[in-house]
Amino acid sequence: MILLRLLSPESDRFENDIRAIIMSFYLGEKICTPRQKFPEEEPLRAEIRLRAEDGQLRLAASEGAVYTGSALPFEKGDRKKERDQIKTGLYRLLCFHTGQRLPWGTLTGVRPAKIPMEMYREGGSRRDAAAFLQEKYFVSEEKAQLCAEIAERELDVLGRIKPEKAFSIYIGIPFCPSICAYCSFSSYPIARWQERTDEYLTALEKEIEAVSRLVKKRTPMTLYMGGGTPTSISAAQLDRLLGTLSETFDFSGIQEITVEAGRPDSITLEKLQVLARRGVSRISINPQTMNQRTLDLIGRRHSTEQVKEAFAMARQTGFQNINMDLIAGLPGEKPEDMRRTMEEVCALQPDSITVHSLALKRAAFLNRNRDLFPSASAREVNEMIRISREAARGLGMHPYYIYRQKNIAGNLENTGYAGNGCEGLYNILIMEEKQTILALGSGGMSKFLLPGPGGSDRLERVENVKSVDDYIGRIDEMIRRKEVFIHQYADELGW
Repeated sequence: MILLRLLSPESDRFENDIRAIIMSFYLGEKICTPRQKFPEEEPLRAEIRLRAEDGQLRLAASEGAVYTGSALPFEKGDRKKERDQIKTGLYRLLCFHTGQRLPWGTLTGVRPAKIPMEMYREGGSRRDAAAFLQEKYFVSEEKAQLCAEIAERELDVLGRIKPEKAFSIYIGIPFCPSICAYCSFSSYPIARWQERTDEYLTALEKEIEAVSRLVKKRTPMTLYMGGGTPTSISAAQLDRLLGTLSETFDFSGIQEITVEAGRPDSITLEKLQVLARRGVSRISINPQTMNQRTLDLIGRRHSTEQVKEAFAMARQTGFQNINMDLIAGLPGEKPEDMRRTMEEVCALQPDSITVHSLALKRAAFLNRNRDLFPSASAREVNEMIRISREAARGLGMHPYYIYRQKNIAGNLENTGYAGNGCEGLYNILIMEEKQTILALGSGGMSKFLLPGPGGSDRLERVENVKSVDDYIGRIDEMIRRKEVFIHQYADELGW
């Protein structure tokens, strides 16, 4: 446990940012403050104190008998500047105290590519962006170069598709063949819900039809069906759902339809044929690892051979844009396991690969039972990321989108690699927040882009309930939430 003492209003105001920095150094540790109730039996790993007043930022950290402290000049008045001073001071203190340097420095946000993208819009170069990330935020040279490269590619793609006038659709199918140990999504085993999937689809179709009327037959740019695992439902149900979508929305200008066929044990030839016939242009077949021992450990009830069989079936069905998701840092895995996984995956020659660093989400079984799942070190996870990057580039792929999460292994990142023309457009749109995303289904969070003067756009969120039972029972309320919002902001949305 980490005991955090915030001893002035200035430090207290930035508690979330402070916690994010501490969490990056002490991955997986609970962070408590004196005002919180915390279990006395929890061993105290470290105590951190911050006070910002009288023109100084005073910081101290202690661990056992080891004590480190410092005082830095502190200027009040500008909220962003105050926050940056506190984050920088805390980062320097913890680097000295722990002997660590973080690959992403003081950057704790989800979308690091936003920083270089803004610089490019103002005429900056890739070299300028990488240097700024290193100097301002202490990002390592490797990560700064990666971030700057991805931002350049994203800006190029966004310039070609011009997303601002369109919108995209997300459809949530909250069912899976089984629940993986690392999963924190609101997902349910399909076997337990088999008798009610039609009922769920009926509610979802009601929302689809209602929302299609609200957008006045505007043309969506992309459609992404995720979850869960959409291919958990039957071929007939997939056909029914995709048919409803194409009949209610105007698909004449759609540029990408993606379906997460993520679990190989949910894929059949009949389902692939439905997806192809209904115009799905991109699918994901996600092994996460090609080491059978790890698959068994994390609760993925399929074999590595099923991955290869599903991929071959998809190619035979005609899919020319197949993504494969992998996770670096899975329990018990070492860099040589990632090397073996990449050899197996590269032999299949997918069109894109997305590499995730394992994120220890609070609700996941893996996080709640860490003693059962040995974790890789930050150094090992970074080596796995390097191995995957080199393998993807060996297939002629380039990194095209990036995002980060809390509690992510090694304080690293998730990166998508793709061959030319195979970039996932929806992935870029959702990360860079340049377009309205209508999210339908249980757990869906719609993000409405409201243009402001001088490029000061803002996002407003409208959420659906996560529980399938609640979604079915309260579907009229879910529809009403969107109706009220869209009517209120119709002029700003241009709808």
